[in-house]
Amino acid sequence: MANRKIKFYKHYFNEFYAAQSDKVRRKIAQTLVWLQTIDRLPVSILKSIEGKKGLYEIRIEFSGNIYRVFCCFDEGSLVILFNGFQKKTQKTPVGEIEKAERLMNEYFKDK
Repeated sequence: MANRKIKFYKHYFNEFYAAQSDKVRRKIAQTLVWLQTIDRLPVSILKSIEGKKGLYEIRIEFSGNIYRVFCCFDEGSLVILFNGFQKKTQKTPVGEIEKAERLMNEYFKDK
């Protein structure tokens, strides 16, 4: 059984989370519990971003809407959450991936 800790980098995730409805927040919270406790999450929940070493997206679906939260791992069992957004198209917007990559690089530089 996994025992990961979750850390929020700056204010990005909290702002995204606060902007969601209660039901969506509950679904996000449930997904984060799975991230903390399940050893191997399916790709439907946690997927690496192609071509972006160390960057992952947490995938949340609720009532036909799709949400993504970018993250990375640090020290094996620490998950760092970055920006999140509601997905409106098939492809993840390049700007969101670039922002997450910038935040990840900033996190490791500041550490």
